[in-house]
Amino acid sequence: MTRPPTAVRPLTVSTRILDDPGAVLRHTLAGNPMAFVRGGDGIVGIGEAMRFEFSGPSRMRDASARWREIVAAAAVDDPVRLRGSGLVAFGTFAFADDSAATSVLIVPRVVVGRRRGRAWITAIDTTDAPAPLPFTSTSVPVPRVGPHVSVALHPGAVDEDAYAASVAAAVTAITAGRAQKVVLARDLVGTLPPGADRRAVLLDLAAAYPTCVTFAVDGLIGATPETLARTEGRTLTARVLAGSAARGADAESDRVAAETLAASTKDLEEHAFAISSLVASLRPIATDLRVDPEPFRLQLPNVWHLASDVEAVLPAGVTALDVADVLHPTAAVAGTPTDVAVRLVAELEGVDRGRYAGPVGWLGASGDGEWMLALRSAQIDDDGTVRAWAGAGIVAGSEPAREVAETRLKFRPVVDALA
Repeated sequence: MTRPPTAVRPLTVSTRILDDPGAVLRHTLAGNPMAFVRGGDGIVGIGEAMRFEFSGPSRMRDASARWREIVAAAAVDDPVRLRGSGLVAFGTFAFADDSAATSVLIVPRVVVGRRRGRAWITAIDTTDAPAPLPFTSTSVPVPRVGPHVSVALHPGAVDEDAYAASVAAAVTAITAGRAQKVVLARDLVGTLPPGADRRAVLLDLAAAYPTCVTFAVDGLIGATPETLARTEGRTLTARVLAGSAARGADAESDRVAAETLAASTKDLEEHAFAISSLVASLRPIATDLRVDPEPFRLQLPNVWHLASDVEAVLPAGVTALDVADVLHPTAAVAGTPTDVAVRLVAELEGVDRGRYAGPVGWLGASGDGEWMLALRSAQIDDDGTVRAWAGAGIVAGSEPAREVAETRLKFRPVVDALA
């Protein structure tokens, strides 16, 4: 259960314009980075001014309620007024309601951000009589990042044979009418070298996957392409990915791979389930729902995805985290129907996913924020244990060997960054 609430200490928040800091990912902490960056723009956190932990079915609702208390008690001076300036929190939430993994909301002590050619720095103070701003200059030194980090990853709790067997069992359950789609995942494990600079991993991910969000929160790191909920004012956007294929070795084979994916009955069916799930979840809380009439082919360095963008209008006062709570888990990471699929995931995987495929992102004082699905990711524990996950959507036409191959593709961002 969620820990009993404690009184929220008022925060004093000050944001100032900053000269270009270079790669913002360099400015977070080597051993405990916090980051949410896409294409060089985004925010990173340094230290913890506040940390709140949650668990159970109400974990996101409890976090959203706590955030409203934090915002109400804070004094914010933010002349910059860009997405991510002023008071922000980073968060990561467990996939399953009964997960043993802790879900967290963290308010950093310092935030460095950049967006649309402007950079800023924010100081967050918990003292009753705050000292003067800790920065008097408009520039900050660029930290040196340690060398590339190498980790040998090997099969974890679910190896390829066990995964193939679970896929076959899922197809049997689907054929028997228990579900329409089930998303199954498997893991790889390794050990981080002592003293490794985790920022080096983030920089490698960001360089290889610039159109994805490179993130780091409380040991969870990755580069994900899938937007669960992005809000700006009352406008909500989301991107659904379901259905994938390996990139071709040359231009011609790559074109064929993309066209084959776009015509694949199995992948189109998988994608349709994901869209239907998200739209059904949004209807009670949103209006003016607009969905791409058909999926487009999203090109990443290692894979083609079928993707659809969704846009809607939210009621006043609904935050990005509120929407993430309503939407999670989508058919893209659990299956259809959701409740049955979640039970099948637990039954067939037989291991706690932790934060893999859960929401990861940030939230601002206005309620605006962005929450992604924690895919293409790995959790790094305090003892240096690294556990990476990758999954695939299983429908009636799924073949175990093909799904194993798909997980190999989806492991590549993390595996290559740690090679």
